[in-house]
Amino acid sequence: MSLEQMKQSKKKKKRNRLIFRSSVLAVLLIAVVFALVSNFQKDKTIYSKGDKAPDFQLQQINKNNEMETVRLSDLKGKGVMLNFWATYCPPCEAEMPYMQKLYPEYEEKGVEIVAISLDATQLVVDRFIDKYDLTFPIPHDTKGEIMDLYKIGPIPSTLFIKPDGTIDEVVNGALTLEKLEGHLQDIQPEE
Repeated sequence: MSLEQMKQSKKKKKRNRLIFRSSVLAVLLIAVVFALVSNFQKDKTIYSKGDKAPDFQLQQINKNNEMETVRLSDLKGKGVMLNFWATYCPPCEAEMPYMQKLYPEYEEKGVEIVAISLDATQLVVDRFIDKYDLTFPIPHDTKGEIMDLYKIGPIPSTLFIKPDGTIDEVVNGALTLEKLEGHLQDIQPEE
């Protein structure tokens, strides 16, 4: 074998190694990108009609000024209106009187209204509760954990949950009195 042939053989081997390594690197890069995209999309899943509502636990702030735990799983067998709101949200404020107006009647029919406050401080929530004389459970999601769990975007957002724990409807935006009552009727337990 001549010196020229040996050089060409080495070049060919180097080129083949480069092609092989580049191919392996490309496959690995594609796998990493696929995994990242899959995880990103999975994390952004929004719960919708027919999905099981994930359980949570928060402290209620308006029960005779005592802290009481609210767990979704404790409400199994009841219809649940799960509302995400904040005092700085005008549409949220607009629907609160409707919720309070319907609460006593639907509580007797086996429907619970739970309005999760996303405010930073309890003081502003306490003032809001007093202003509207709200009697339904208002837990405080101070760290946004339940908001993240349910993948809530704009507020107000409301999930209507059937007595079996499945989501009947998800509504983004404020509800009118008529629409609110219609949804509450839909999630009433059967007698």
